[in-house]
Amino acid sequence: MDIKHEEVTQTESSLLASFPDYLGAQQLVDRMSDDGFPVESVRIIGDGVRTVEQVTGRLTRGRAALAGAASGAWFGVFIGLLFGLFTTGTAWVWFVLISLVVGAFWGAVFGFVAHWSTRGRRDFASVMTLQAKRYEVHVDRARAAEAAKYVL
Repeated sequence: MDIKHEEVTQTESSLLASFPDYLGAQQLVDRMSDDGFPVESVRIIGDGVRTVEQVTGRLTRGRAALAGAASGAWFGVFIGLLFGLFTTGTAWVWFVLISLVVGAFWGAVFGFVAHWSTRGRRDFASVMTLQAKRYEVHVDRARAAEAAKYVL
């Protein structure tokens, strides 16, 4: 069995433009793509990357249990649908409902216990993202002159 691997090669590149946010870099590359420029020779490079944690609210045992119940319910529905594939008639509806209830119950239990076990060391919920100080659009040197018209 012959498996082909596409090899990504690093070529010499030139800085085309620099932006304070990702949206600006994305819009430039999108404009180049829309115009038919071979965007395979373009890279967006985030410089000065840092993590940013946005606190979304206080996390109590009740909220932890509720979040666990929600994720457990989704998992239960998934399992119920899988088992429901092998049933006939309306029995699959019961598989889904029972799996949803069982999943929600155990999700709530695990969510509550997981939060309780931290003993108040992390009583908040958050979302973590990566951000860069600036985003640079680079293009292969062979295409730099052709790409320069997009930043005028």
